[in-house]
Order: sequence, then structure tokens, then C-alpha cells
Amino acid sequence: MKTNTGKKSFIRLLFVLGAALTVCCLAPTAFAAETAQAAATASGSNGLGLIAAALSTGLAGIGSGIAVASGAPAAIGALTEDAKTFGKSLIFVALGEGIALYGMLISILILNKI
Repeated sequence: MKTNTGKKSFIRLLFVLGAALTVCCLAPTAFAAETAQAAATASGSNGLGLIAAALSTGLAGIGSGIAVASGAPAAIGALTEDAKTFGKSLIFVALGEGIALYGMLISILILNKI
């Protein structure tokens, strides 16, 4: 039996890189208004707060990409074997997506404190 572990690893790497690229491209546009407002009253604590907000969103997005990249193929594989596992499979993929939402929530809380 021939295995394609190299191909699967490459596909997972593409998922993770795609999620990281999306976060890196969207995070500056999401925080552009906040940084413009904070630039007027810039200080050391405001700058660190903005970095903390960006890191919480970015790292949560990367973690979510890793979780979905490993969970979604497993869910699809389980679904092809038994169609009754659709609900359980969907829950595991949604839990991975929830990590990104928690990171965004933390960044909003940080931005409200600045």
C-alpha cells in the first residue's frame, strides 16, 4: 500500500500558510482606525497595547489554521466512512474556528482598555 504522507504534509502546510497570510493581510486593515486614533495620543503603553491586540489576533488565527488543517481532513475522512458522523465532525471543525474568535475577542477587550 502506497502512502502519500509527503503530499498530506504539504497540503496541511498550505492550509497553515494560507491562514497566516490571511491574518497578516487582514489584521492591519482591521486595526487601521484604532492605530490612527491611538497615534494622536501615542505613548509606550498604547503602543504595547496595540502590539498585544495584534499578537492575540494573529496568533489565534494561526492556531485556528493549524487546528482546522488537522481537524477538517480527519472529519472528511470520518464522514466518507459513515455519514452519521456529520454532526460530530462539524463540531470538531467549529471548535478549531472558535480559537480565532476568542483571539479577536481578547484583542477587542485590549483595545477598549487603551
